[in-house]
Amino acid sequence: MTNKRWIGLIALLVAEAMNLLDATIVQVAAPVIHSELGGRTSDIQWFSAAYTLPFAALLITGGRLGDRYGRRRVFVLGVTAFVLTSAVCAVVSDAGLLIGARAVQGAAAALVIPQTIGLIKSSFSGGQLAKALGTIGPVMGLAGISGPLLGGLITEVSSWRAVFLVNVPLGLAVLALSRLLPESASPRPPGIDAVGTVLLTVGTALVVYPVLQSGDWVLLAVGVAVLGVCAVQQGRRSEGRLIETSLFAHRGFAPALITSTLFFAVLSGITLVVVLHQQLTLHHSVMQSSLTLLPWSAASGVTSLVAGQWLVARFGSRLMYVGLGVLVAGLAVTPYALVLGLAVGGIGVGLFTTAFFTEALHRVEPHETGSAAGLLNAVQQFGGTFGVAAFGSLFLHHPAGLDRTVWVAVAVVVLTFATAHFMRSPRWLALGRAVREPVRTGR
Repeated sequence: MTNKRWIGLIALLVAEAMNLLDATIVQVAAPVIHSELGGRTSDIQWFSAAYTLPFAALLITGGRLGDRYGRRRVFVLGVTAFVLTSAVCAVVSDAGLLIGARAVQGAAAALVIPQTIGLIKSSFSGGQLAKALGTIGPVMGLAGISGPLLGGLITEVSSWRAVFLVNVPLGLAVLALSRLLPESASPRPPGIDAVGTVLLTVGTALVVYPVLQSGDWVLLAVGVAVLGVCAVQQGRRSEGRLIETSLFAHRGFAPALITSTLFFAVLSGITLVVVLHQQLTLHHSVMQSSLTLLPWSAASGVTSLVAGQWLVARFGSRLMYVGLGVLVAGLAVTPYALVLGLAVGGIGVGLFTTAFFTEALHRVEPHETGSAAGLLNAVQQFGGTFGVAAFGSLFLHHPAGLDRTVWVAVAVVVLTFATAHFMRSPRWLALGRAVREPVRTGR
């Protein structure tokens, strides 16, 4: 029985890695896809954004569906849809159809990813649970490093279509192993907030679309208004909320969401811009551009491991500021020495992310940890989507593409210093206590 549990864990880890690989592989292959399928220049950004937008918007709902109808059942449904849409992506002959298939693929991923932690907790306990959870970080780090390399290698040796076909045998293997996973569901099944999901998805799409393509700022304003309506609707809903509003009474959690949005916008945006610069400006091959990203990914992975093992315990949340400072230094060097700048920036990313998530979650109550982690993950995806839209458009529509984009990224990271400070600010912590007291007393 024990061996079956560990084999089942492999299925969960492969599913997690498939999601991360799919996002990073396609970023590297996007310019080649556009050159073959044609279409508008903005389609390059949509190949990534069409995936991450529904993934982010439906991530929390996907978790609720697993809690209500069974995590293994929803996991299998999501992986099946992911495999099928991957096959569709591999055979389409039109950019619009590819973008549509990517959107469905992102929605399928939103059914898969939220189930993994719950299924691991259902399969293991005690010391085995800690060991099982400890495998997630290294696997995700390896997937993050491997994604750009695999994207370049597969596209160079075969074609961009093979990038999507990789998911088919992996997904089928996951489905074969998923029968070893136990079924589990919440003892108190939550309600499904369909209205909140629609408002959140539509509002976010209206905010991202003008940045990616139309430049219609009226649409952006409408999107912001729809998100405002969503916030009011969440506050008034008594149960089954899409977002647990009690989290905002926690000290520093709201600034953490803003910090996550800004930081991951830079992270995803700069990654795409480096690929575009390599392939569209310097006319390097896909493999060359993927190798250029290796110092960024490798430095980030190694540093996050070191930070998690030793540095966060010693320096605490102050490590966030060190990480952001190193990232600024790396970005500033990038226009003059690209590989060196990316390596230094990757070190900053690794230092920041480990300290950030520790700081963002350590004050959250135990029963709210799942909701908090889910919301942070969703905001991370939203930030990445917006970063791809904003930084990609800035690069593509201005002649001084890389230089201008990098300096805007530096400005956003500097702003992130301020929002990270509010996570620890004594004034904000006092406000959190004042807000949380009425929540606890029911006033």
